[in-house]
Amino acid sequence: MSDAPIVRPLPVSGFPEWLPEVRIVEQRWLDTIRAIFERYGFCSVETPSVEALDVLLAKGETSQEVYTLRRLQADADDDSARLGLHFDLTVPFARYVAAHFNELVFPFKRYQMQRVWRGERPQEGRFREFTQCDIDVINVDRVPLHFDAELPRIVHEVLTTLGVPPWTLNINNRKVLQGFYEGIGIGDPLAVIRIADKIDKIGATGVADLLATQAGLDAAQVRACLDLAAIRVSGSGVVDEVRRLGVKGELLDEGLDELAAVLDDLADLPAGSVVADLSIARGLDYYTGTVYEAKFVDWPDFGSICSGGRYENLAGSFIRRSLPGVGISIGLTRIFAKLFAEGLLTTGPASPADVLVVIPSAERRAQALAAAGALRARGLKVETYHQADKLQKQIRYASRKGIGHVWFPPFADDRAHEVKSMATGEQTAADLDTWTPPPAADAPTA
Repeated sequence: MSDAPIVRPLPVSGFPEWLPEVRIVEQRWLDTIRAIFERYGFCSVETPSVEALDVLLAKGETSQEVYTLRRLQADADDDSARLGLHFDLTVPFARYVAAHFNELVFPFKRYQMQRVWRGERPQEGRFREFTQCDIDVINVDRVPLHFDAELPRIVHEVLTTLGVPPWTLNINNRKVLQGFYEGIGIGDPLAVIRIADKIDKIGATGVADLLATQAGLDAAQVRACLDLAAIRVSGSGVVDEVRRLGVKGELLDEGLDELAAVLDDLADLPAGSVVADLSIARGLDYYTGTVYEAKFVDWPDFGSICSGGRYENLAGSFIRRSLPGVGISIGLTRIFAKLFAEGLLTTGPASPADVLVVIPSAERRAQALAAAGALRARGLKVETYHQADKLQKQIRYASRKGIGHVWFPPFADDRAHEVKSMATGEQTAADLDTWTPPPAADAPTA
């Protein structure tokens, strides 16, 4: 034994890790999401985990979230780290499009499923490392508005297929907010949008206080902002609700027209699954039109599980071309971890194998390996037990790992191959060339 001190093998807070029976379900979720994205013609890209800091900070107001990279062996006075782990997938995507502009076909529809990192205080729903699943459409000069409806439609299909508990996708338009604020005489509408975006965290009273003390709004302006944020309507009737507040303006009209068009396009989805929510602001400055946030119905104080929106100039930070886009992100880890914590996640087996091939004896190990190879050649997932051991021990191993079938090579030259169903206990003769396990329920759902 070494005299070196024992290091406690605890995972780092905010960096989730799953046991195999949970990870296998997460992988099924990823496979399901990938298949749905591809059904709509989105192609996969992957960008590096790190980006130059000037790329990451092009988004603005994010320096407190970025993990920077610095070599362990760097000189003590070396404070010139210029690389950071990406904290979302939108900024790296914009950089990617600019870098490969001449090689891409537009409109460019991509999906990206990767880990991201944020220097946040870990708490429920907030992690330092987590997986996002993004889809974006980016185009030269103009992105047709129908994409603003297609993306939430895809998200609806994803969450429904996964069996995620009740949720609502809330939609707004930044032009409505900016146009309304300008219409009531607010000189810096973006500053007010950043404050309004905090309403879920600090409530209407907290927002009202900040609007007065930080944004310098008078009482009538504060009241008007809160009245707007209180509007929550299913369908394009939201336009009439906003009109009743008596504010006018061209940008406001444009935003309402766009919001109504998107809601009309989604009117065939189940009632209540898509709602116009005028409190949704998305505080990041690069959003310019439609914005989205999806939340659980039963856990209203839990953070958003999907978010995104339309942006006009993000890629323009890297190339002198107009490359507007619209995107939405599914917070996979946030959803998955919540359902697991609530006991709503049906875990899978601890092994992906369909079959465990036993080792009858040391002398017949070669036959067992040959049998496993023949089954794999036919597309089955097969694990071979690691040594000749008592049969009961080998069978118990299969049971503990959730392997559905145990294969017995011939114990003697005059014996046939046999297979045992772990679900029924039935053991029957089987042919290596034709046997197939009965179809199992392939459920990616919670």
